[in-house]
Amino acid sequence: MEQIATFHTHFGALNFHRRLQRMGAESAMMPVPRKLSASCGTCVRFAVPFDADTMADEDLDKVYDRTPEGYQLIFANEE
Repeated sequence: MEQIATFHTHFGALNFHRRLQRMGAESAMMPVPRKLSASCGTCVRFAVPFDADTMADEDLDKVYDRTPEGYQLIFANEE
């Protein structure tokens, strides 16, 4: 399982990445794939199940599952 989280700001991506590292989860910051769009251009790739109750904050934009067919939206932050 691989998931991609996009953010409104680079700072939000960095905070999310650090939070995952503190949880012991493998994650990496990277440019947003071309098929996805994000205002800051940075995303976080991670391999733990996304939990909106504990992982979402105001900087998180969207979370996608990466599938063999492409990307499937699993979470969109309501502003």
